[in-house]
Amino acid sequence: MAAYFIVRCKYHDIDDYKKYANAAAQAVKDFNGRFLVTGKGNQLQKEEGEHPKTVIVEFENMEIAIACYECELYREALSHIQDSADRDFVIAEGLETS
Repeated sequence: MAAYFIVRCKYHDIDDYKKYANAAAQAVKDFNGRFLVTGKGNQLQKEEGEHPKTVIVEFENMEIAIACYECELYREALSHIQDSADRDFVIAEGLETS
């Protein structure tokens, strides 16, 4: 069953964000993740949300998604935005398909 990184975020330092994005993208690639939403397109903000960017990444299963999040490269990526981002991050399991 597929699993997803679902990230709602706001970055305050573009240089920190670029460092994060490069390392995070490589980690996702290393675990065969696939970006479904990158936050580069239009987004219609509804209700009380405060994060202008949404990113969704699909992985083959929950174990792989968690392994990616916990890997050294993704941890390094997170260190770049530790003090310069507001994020809501969840790893969610998808529905079983028949």
